[in-house]
Amino acid sequence: MEIIEIQKLIDALHQSSIDELEYQTEDIKLRLKRNGKKNVQYIEKEKQKVESFPVENLVTEVACTNQVEELKQVEANNVKEDLYEIKSPMVGTFYCSPSPGADSYVKVGQKVDKGTIVCVVEAMKLFNEIESEVEGEIVEVLVGNGDLVEYDQPMFLVRKK
Repeated sequence: MEIIEIQKLIDALHQSSIDELEYQTEDIKLRLKRNGKKNVQYIEKEKQKVESFPVENLVTEVACTNQVEELKQVEANNVKEDLYEIKSPMVGTFYCSPSPGADSYVKVGQKVDKGTIVCVVEAMKLFNEIESEVEGEIVEVLVGNGDLVEYDQPMFLVRKK
């Protein structure tokens, strides 16, 4: 195929309304595409009908659900009143033991005194021992070993004596 023939194909593409032209023979394969804006069609989807149902039943159900949630919150607050949160004094990585193979400093159900080491928080390659601020029993460990902790994030729940 000669250059003159290719130029004729390009001119034909410009003069026509087609965006792409592909020409192929045994010796050559030629593909021409037009640059420029493409026509975009917007197809609006059909609107779906939604069946209506009585609002009275819905309102009653929501009111009951809200009352149940309020009762749960009151119960949770009553239970938490005698619990003390040991919080992280810094941002860092929580470790429950002094080294990877060692036993945890404290476990759920264990009695702790004021000043008992409960965990280590690593911050900037420094390992900071965190001590219990109250005397009591460990009720729950709120953080997993190796988890990141934020400043003032609760790590343990302790039932005070």
